[in-house]
Amino acid sequence: MSTALDSLLDLLDLEQIERDIFRGTSRSAVIPRVFGGQVAAQALVAAGRTVPGGETDGSGPVPGIDRSPARGLAIPSAHSLHAYFLRPGDPDAPIVYDVDRIRDGRSFTTRRVVAIQHGQPIFHLSASFQTYEEGLEHQAAMPPAPDPETLPTAEESLPRYADRFSDPGVVDQLIEARAAVDLRYVDAPPFATVGEPREPRSQVWFRTNGKLADDPLLHVCMATYVSDMTLLDSVLLAHGRGGWAVGDVVGASLDHAMWFHRPFRADEWLLYDQESPTASGGRGLGQARIYTQDGRLAITVIQEGVVRVPR
Repeated sequence: MSTALDSLLDLLDLEQIERDIFRGTSRSAVIPRVFGGQVAAQALVAAGRTVPGGETDGSGPVPGIDRSPARGLAIPSAHSLHAYFLRPGDPDAPIVYDVDRIRDGRSFTTRRVVAIQHGQPIFHLSASFQTYEEGLEHQAAMPPAPDPETLPTAEESLPRYADRFSDPGVVDQLIEARAAVDLRYVDAPPFATVGEPREPRSQVWFRTNGKLADDPLLHVCMATYVSDMTLLDSVLLAHGRGGWAVGDVVGASLDHAMWFHRPFRADEWLLYDQESPTASGGRGLGQARIYTQDGRLAITVIQEGVVRVPR
């Protein structure tokens, strides 16, 4: 396991300070605020710690994410989340996650989580968990994509675009921010083709830089973390914009929704197939499907974000 991945796992291993109240820290990001994928993943960890089979009472040693062998099928697993980013997070201050146990049903368990900093909510998440059951099966076919092993890594590709950024240190910051995850673009990223509008579609392959334990919640939280990295790229591509690091747009995530359809592992290759159907009113919409390498549709993602041209 890489040092960066181990550090990310520690970041997701929240401290429990009271029943249904957890505290997390942040890591540096390219932008001067808490990375949205981090707060979403931490909130989902907090929610998952309170469902049957994963709950703790706050007494005794503070447990980490369950890194033991996979839990039984009777224990609920996350099947969806819906979230709003309310305020920019302060990376230098802890984040408190307050979990509300909305419902414990026989099939479905619902949790609401509010992330708080400096006495104000910065993020709100609703998550639903379901115990396993058989049902009808169909899915959209996986789109064509090259073998991820044939694509360049971030360390190989990002230095090629150093001249696109006003700050030469951005390349090193981007590489460091993605060190825990092997993320490979199928086509050139937005900052590689500034000024050249393209079809609003983007594909990346990703997996963690190291093996993970078998806890399903851990893999879901890792996918949640990565899902906020590139989803609005397709909005930028439609207008030939390079992105936040280039400085030709300013923006932030507004809301984020995910549906987890089938089991997957975040330490094995996943194809993130993304597109933007619309942008208007200073907002852009991204929607995506995440497939396992053998073609199973694992996750659907939709996100809207602020996308503004600087004045």
